Amino acid sequence: MKYQKEKGRVDEIRRLKQKREKLMLALQDAERRYDLAIAANLIYGEIQEVESAIAQIEGTADENIMLTKTVGLEHIAEVVNRWTGIPVMRVGQNEKERLIGLAERLHQRVVGQNQAVDAVAEAVLRSRAALGRPQQPTGSFLFLGPAGVGKTGLAKSLAEQLFDDENLLIRTDMSEYMEQHTVAQLIGAPPGYVSHKTGGQLTEAARRRPYSVVLLDEVEKAHLSVFNTLLQVLDDGRLTDGQGRTVDYRNTVIIMKSNLGAEHLLSGLSRKFTMQVARDRVMQEVR
Repeated sequence: MKYQKEKGRVDEIRRLKQKREKLMLALQDAERRYDLAIAANLIYGEIQEVESAIAQIEGTADENIMLTKTVGLEHIAEVVNRWTGIPVMRVGQNEKERLIGLAERLHQRVVGQNQAVDAVAEAVLRSRAALGRPQQPTGSFLFLGPAGVGKTGLAKSLAEQLFDDENLLIRTDMSEYMEQHTVAQLIGAPPGYVSHKTGGQLTEAARRRPYSVVLLDEVEKAHLSVFNTLLQVLDDGRLTDGQGRTVDYRNTVIIMKSNLGAEHLLSGLSRKFTMQVARDRVMQEVR
């Protein structure tokens, strides 16, 4: 196996370096005693052989090595990512570097939604600049419009730009929470129920990936009790699951998506009335 081979290589290098250290100590001792014969034998004999062996083993190493002799920042960042769910780029890079030009990079991925992209980017920048309430999520948005206009695409692009991975998107279909009792599925069943230990679909995902974009699809179909639960997330940036654990949403971006009022926007595009009238009708329907 490749792992066993590389492990043997690293172990052999370690053994040779330990041997070289012992030989160097012996050389220093010989020089203190003015034993030139032993010193010359060590310098031009054993020490040279050990150094040649080390150079030969290190020179034949594969480019895609699995094991290294030293632990670097990237290794520490990867371990932190596995344990905490914090993206690697947040451990190894300055966040300011990630936020510079956020709007421009989003525009490259999402075309034709300039106003929405600018609004999202500005809200995220304000939050990261500590100009908002620190206990709330990084951003909370309501994306409205017909299918195919880029609502999900913008959510994925935001996850990629903020967290370096568009897969850090927690997508929840809110049409599954049309009844009052479905709140338990969202945050986890209370003690005594069969599914108590499984955790909630929303809370468990955010607990494991605290740096992510939470996309609530078809949010208008959810029961009013579900909205009351979501209000706690939007207002306090935290939610207690069925097992009594507090899940932190302060580093998440909450996006609620809906097709509500899409027919008014389509009518506006077809010139039946102005787009401003279409927007007003959509907002009236949302309220």
